[in-house]
Amino acid sequence: MTQGIYRNPTFGFSCKTPAGWVLRTEEMNAAPEAGDGAGAKSKTNVGSTGRVLLAAFSRPPEAHGEDVNSSILIAAESAATYPGLKEAAQYLGPVNEIAKAQGFEVVNQPYEFVVGAKTVVREDFQKDIASRVMLQSTLVVLARGYALSFTFIGGTEDEIEESIEGLSFAAGPKAHQH
Repeated sequence: MTQGIYRNPTFGFSCKTPAGWVLRTEEMNAAPEAGDGAGAKSKTNVGSTGRVLLAAFSRPPEAHGEDVNSSILIAAESAATYPGLKEAAQYLGPVNEIAKAQGFEVVNQPYEFVVGAKTVVREDFQKDIASRVMLQSTLVVLARGYALSFTFIGGTEDEIEESIEGLSFAAGPKAHQH
């Protein structure tokens, strides 16, 4: 992480985190029940099949506030964990199950979404918490034998979109047409 930007050359993306956000990546990977609530399997050893690449929160998770604790969570999970996984949209099945188990409802079924020059698959969720709504958007792409999930949580659609705008993919080598 340099100047608020997480860069991952292995998977060819970077993600900007807002100034003052708290990083919890190491803690998420160290916890035996580490999971992002959407993109990683909870209650399993994430280290054996994948890992949290970035976990950033608008405030420490234990600090309570009136607004939603906005967050960005990026995880990579081995595609081999899901036999037959050929398309990013298929990975949203498990993401959906975990989100529903945490009280989220689907508000937008999976759809293709363009981030820079890259097309990803996106699904949007929400859950009511007292007098406010928590929104979650999870973007998925398959790369280098992994399912990469980019989960953005916020209290408003603007917060979600601003976080997503901080995500960018490096231009990869052009695939040769046969």
